[in-house]
Amino acid sequence: MSDQLFSVKDRVTLVSGGSRGIGKALAAAFAERGAKVVITGREKETLEKSAAEISPEGNPVVPLVCDVSAVESLPNLTKTIVDQFGSIDILLNVAGVNKRQRVEQFTPEEYDFILDINLRGAFFLAQEVGKQMLKQGSGAQVHIDSLNTYAPLKGVLPYAMSKAGISMMTRGMATEWGPRGVRVNALAPGFILTAMTSKLWSIPTMQEWGKRNSPLGRLGEVSDLVGAAVFLSSDASAFMTGQVIYVDGGMTAGINWPIELD
Repeated sequence: MSDQLFSVKDRVTLVSGGSRGIGKALAAAFAERGAKVVITGREKETLEKSAAEISPEGNPVVPLVCDVSAVESLPNLTKTIVDQFGSIDILLNVAGVNKRQRVEQFTPEEYDFILDINLRGAFFLAQEVGKQMLKQGSGAQVHIDSLNTYAPLKGVLPYAMSKAGISMMTRGMATEWGPRGVRVNALAPGFILTAMTSKLWSIPTMQEWGKRNSPLGRLGEVSDLVGAAVFLSSDASAFMTGQVIYVDGGMTAGINWPIELD
């Protein structure tokens, strides 16, 4: 017997960055569980293809083109969703970009591109959806944080800075909106295999390092994030807000140094 405590059935769910990677996997998982899912992304063709691929029979995923960095378009996005479905119950705030290079090599344009999507866009999308949730007196937001907010990795400093902002944004919104029925939490994925990261993790030394530093002895799959996302979006987490949940195979549990125990 399924436990309704963890149900997201019929809940209107907006997934930003839902055309690929983590966003696509979460959108598919929520649609499979009966949620009314809307996905957004910047590229119409990719977005529509993804929506078709992940739509369960009888529960089509709705694709809406939206660049979260173009904040002036966000009021129309929320209005379109509310006009069609009547509410927005869940926000999975996933859209994000990254670039790997040395600190001294980043240009102002590259910095702005990363921060405009990862932090500025995420803030104003959460704000716009939050206005609707406050009208409803209910809603759950789940922002995508990062392992970098535990300890920043070399070569991705603007990305790490943007995700540090997401951590504080999550706590601040939770503090202000909790009394009015809106919960705000975050997921911080560890090293997750996606199309964008497959090249990096195909390098044998990287695979060995990742597995050696994870207590669970493996890299993550996008499917590993589904349970935590459903939990934070459902009534099962009704008394949780302002939290960052690390889904990282135990990477942040401690330092794995090269000493064998008897």
